[in-house]
Amino acid sequence: MLDHVFTDAIGALRDAMESAFLERQAFEERFQADVLLGDLTWETSYSLPGEGLPPRTRADISLDWPTWAQSSYRSWYIGEPFEEPPRIEIEIVMRVQRLASAPDPNRVLAVLPQASSPIGDERLQRSGPTLETVFDNEMEAGEYAIEVSYEGSYELAEAVLADGSVLDDHFGAMGGWIASTLVRLGDLTFDYLPAEEDDDA
Repeated sequence: MLDHVFTDAIGALRDAMESAFLERQAFEERFQADVLLGDLTWETSYSLPGEGLPPRTRADISLDWPTWAQSSYRSWYIGEPFEEPPRIEIEIVMRVQRLASAPDPNRVLAVLPQASSPIGDERLQRSGPTLETVFDNEMEAGEYAIEVSYEGSYELAEAVLADGSVLDDHFGAMGGWIASTLVRLGDLTFDYLPAEEDDDA
């Protein structure tokens, strides 16, 4: 594995999800590089176990490592001072899907906190909801989903850069927070469409 603070953050977040017994959606995981700008992005999705495919509730997680953060990290790595500590941009999207009818956004927002659990000294802030409607070929609505995102950034202070194990402490609470948030969403009494049949069944 590449020895880099960004991959350390990915590993810390993965460990937090596994400790919370969340189920990784393996086909949803991506590690991407912008060949023009140089930004790195890691995307993954987790759900509660036993919800079928696709799961009723899902957390989509994105970590972004912009080019300027890499320049700042490189300056620290070679012993030069940096003007601004590098930051990892974080987005967590809480998604309720497979809905048979359009959900009431107010019911969803009522069970979602305004901010995430702490990530070090930072918290992600909640945005407004996004409603999704899927139409069939006859332009009849057949499936609905709703998403609410939490966005923010995590500053990598020199103590974190010097000791990557600090990331485990800072990201550790995220697994439990995401799991409990998915449980609250799953407890809402919506009408769901059945899960897709397993191809091996």
